[in-house]
Order: sequence, then C-alpha cells, then structure tokens
Amino acid sequence: MTVLPTSPRPTLQLRSVLLGEGRPKVCVPLVATTAAALGVAAAALPMGDVDLVELRIDFLDALGDTVSVIAAVEAVRTALPDGIPILFTFRTAREGGQRDVSADDYEALLAVAVSAGVDAVDVEMFTERDHLVRIVENAHAAGIAVVMSSHDFAKTPPRDEIVSRLVAQQELGADVVKIAVMPTSPRDVLTLMDATDYFVATVATRPVITMSMGALGVISRLAGETFGSSLTFGSVGAASAPGQVDARTLRSILDVVHAAG
Repeated sequence: MTVLPTSPRPTLQLRSVLLGEGRPKVCVPLVATTAAALGVAAAALPMGDVDLVELRIDFLDALGDTVSVIAAVEAVRTALPDGIPILFTFRTAREGGQRDVSADDYEALLAVAVSAGVDAVDVEMFTERDHLVRIVENAHAAGIAVVMSSHDFAKTPPRDEIVSRLVAQQELGADVVKIAVMPTSPRDVLTLMDATDYFVATVATRPVITMSMGALGVISRLAGETFGSSLTFGSVGAASAPGQVDARTLRSILDVVHAAG
C-alpha cells in the first residue's frame, strides 16, 4: 500500500453540515417504534446541540410495511429544520441492532429509504457483496451518500485490521467510512485512536467515523478532532449504543477541545 499524505482532511457536504471539517459533528439516533413517535422525538431535539439525526429504523415496529417506513422518514424530515441531514440506518442484530433480515430485504429496505429522500444511508460492509454493490450504486444514482460501517461488540481488532477495514470501505464506494469496536482495556482504546490517526494521515480519501464503545471508550467520542474522527454519536433520551454521552454535554466538550486546538 502506497502511503501518501492527505491534507487537508477529506470532507462531505450533507445539507448544511460539512463533515470532516472543524470539530466532530454530533449525530443523535432516534429509536422510537412508530412514525408518530419518531416525529415527536425529532421535534423535541435540542436543535442547537444536534448536527445530524440518525433514524434507527430497526426499532420500528412496522418494519415490513413500506408505507410505514416512508411515513417514518417523512415524520422525521417534517419535524427537523431543513439544514439537518437524516442518516437512515438498519442495524442488524449481528452488528448490535434490534433484528436481522435477509440480504434481499435489507437491500429492498435501503432502496425504500433512498426513494424517501434521506440524505445518507448506513450500509454494513459485511453485507453480501452483490447486494452491497447494488445498494451503493442505487444510493449514488439518487445522489444519496453512503456511510459504510463495521461494528465489533466483542473486541478491538489489531490496528492493521481496523485500517484494512476502513481502506476496504473506501474501495467499495463509501462516501464516509466507519468502524466501532469494543475495548477490554485502555490499550484497546489507544489502538482504535492510533488506527484512526494513521488512516487519516496516510490514505484517507473520505471522512472517517470511529469510536471505541462502552465506558472505557468514552474518550474516543470526545477527542475525535485530535485523531481524525469526523462525527460522534450523542444521546437525547434512550441511547442506541453503549457509551453514548448526552448530546448537550457532548457538544460542550467538543467545543472546548476545538477551541484549544
């Protein structure tokens, strides 16, 4: 692999949000189970503390109903200011989500999201390859960004493996690359941050999102600007992953770190 510097860091524009520039952006997941409840939750967000919203559609009760999925997207979009992007995510159970679906249904669900006009879709990198390629192509044909992701809730892989996954996501057509891992020691957190720093400093051509989960990994959600992560997830009410920090507190800490930089 040829190592070349990539400065300044890569960016991506999503509505009013420039991902990859300045302090990490704050994304708040919505985990309600109905379209109406999602709209209420979106309207109640502290908008000054939120840059993006993740619609975690795997929590939706009527997931198999296309009309209900579209209604969920519309309810959230209507409740949000125009400048706030929506990231549509179906997190599979194997990667920490609420349920699993077949590869065919996963592809069809993300196609519904694309047609409903979200700003970005999360695509798990270990999706069956033919389906993954079509999902990426369909999103790009509609002008929708792809956040490609990998999650390991059992461990933190070695630095080279983390970097390898991020590189693979770029090569698979991701507009944003993402990995979340579980630490079992402070050294694991350092491994995640070191891998991110190396990737960003050498081969990154896309904005990157990385995090170390759980209580041990909280520092990785706060110091992303230092080592190159462009977005962090904060909670308002129910959290969607272990270690998420309250969005208002998170935004304040990110501002302090940015001002000191």
